[in-house]
Amino acid sequence: MEELLIGNLRIPVPIIQGGMGVGISLSNLASSVANEGGVGVISSAGLGLLYRKYSQNFTEASNYGLAEEIRKAREKTKGIIGVNIMVAMTNFAETVKTAIAEKIDIIFSGAGLPLDLPSFLDESSTTKLVPIVSSGRAAKLICDKWKNHYDYLPDAIVVEGPKAGGHLGFKLNQIDLPEFSLQVLVKEVLNEIKKIEIKFNKKIPVIAAGGIYTGCDIKEMLELGASGVQMGTRFVTTEECDASIEFKNSYIDSKKEDIEIIKSPVGMPGRAIINDFLIKVKEGKKHPSNCPFKCIKTCDVNNSDYCIISALYNAYTGNLKSGFSFAGANAYLAEKINTVKDVFDSLKKEYTECV
Repeated sequence: MEELLIGNLRIPVPIIQGGMGVGISLSNLASSVANEGGVGVISSAGLGLLYRKYSQNFTEASNYGLAEEIRKAREKTKGIIGVNIMVAMTNFAETVKTAIAEKIDIIFSGAGLPLDLPSFLDESSTTKLVPIVSSGRAAKLICDKWKNHYDYLPDAIVVEGPKAGGHLGFKLNQIDLPEFSLQVLVKEVLNEIKKIEIKFNKKIPVIAAGGIYTGCDIKEMLELGASGVQMGTRFVTTEECDASIEFKNSYIDSKKEDIEIIKSPVGMPGRAIINDFLIKVKEGKKHPSNCPFKCIKTCDVNNSDYCIISALYNAYTGNLKSGFSFAGANAYLAEKINTVKDVFDSLKKEYTECV
């Protein structure tokens, strides 16, 4: 595998660890991935819950928690660290400001179009900005908007296909259609980005994401023209992953048929491992009493079966009776707990041996 260049950042192994919330990818996992030559990514989602001892104000606790996680990651690695920040979060702007103030290497931003993301930079900022899209149209829209309003182009683009875990940027009836496969989307985004690269004489790496699990998957994406890949699911079943052992075991114990598309309170479909909690949701037996955090702009608590952030936080802590595990389409392939180094060694071997 060739190194991945994002601006002046040199990434020895072109693998970005996907940001996974709530609490699944924090400083421990991110720093471990960075130490192996990839990009480790801290998820900012739900940090206000993890750090609520600091403040009962969700935004204040989130900002404090993000700064703490970045600091802890920096203590463990000299590698490249990123933060995943969802546009749909009500504290999006505050979170972006905190990440930039902490001089995070990269901000990855999806779950909506981060059309004003460059507005948070100043002349001293070193943070790279990488939007996450699900179509060539979205990639072009962001590039046009950023260039016209801020004279800035993305430092890279992540294109995420419908086999990803968690919330998906697709309509329910699009997820299984061939024209929305990652292979098609990568080609589509590459076509748009090549025009922009030629017009403005700037290299914008395209990073493929969603359902990538093996070294062969990586090789396929790089041969299509992607400069790197983003992977989340493969890193969940590692010793260094910040999730509970119960969360990790839900992957190891799952079968292919256990991984389903669910309806999320935030108004987007999501991919998760079905368990008793989600079965009760299907049966209409779950109802939130209120909206405790107002964390997602699009969450309609009055018509929701459960509080999404509370359910994900419960799963992170191991309480799967009151929560569930988001997972990519290939989560059922996990067989045991490995180390992050084991995963990188296996991926490199699979890549080399792939025919």
